[in-house]
Amino acid sequence: MADTTESDPDASCMERLKKYIKTKKGSILAAEMLLNLLVFCCYTSTSLHLVYITLPICELILSMVFFVVFMMALDKKFRAVNWIWSDFFRAIVAAIIYIIISIIFLHQSVGYPTLIASGVLGLLAGLLYGYDTFTIFKQLQSAMQH
Repeated sequence: MADTTESDPDASCMERLKKYIKTKKGSILAAEMLLNLLVFCCYTSTSLHLVYITLPICELILSMVFFVVFMMALDKKFRAVNWIWSDFFRAIVAAIIYIIISIIFLHQSVGYPTLIASGVLGLLAGLLYGYDTFTIFKQLQSAMQH
């Protein structure tokens, strides 16, 4: 799931970061973190909707946690948590909520350019999380067939 190759256990954290960010899952998680940060900045600039900033903050933290877990190969060490299913539910819930909130923002965007930017970035985040959900689902499907 972590898309990591068997690396040297003595490798530094920076080496693991460079190696993991080049993988498909690593680049998706890095893009999620960056997009969450951008969406957070846009949501805070719209002072009318400060209640919505909890979504990008929570998803940023969760994306960071999963990034570190997969980068350091902790998913292979801590078997008490099913990391694939946890990541799947994180991604699908984020995709659904981002799309719903973005539609709300775009519906109320008349006269507020920051709401338009928030809605568009939120839709991009929803699509990225949807793509992440799709890739995780494909991995789950291939794991169940074996």
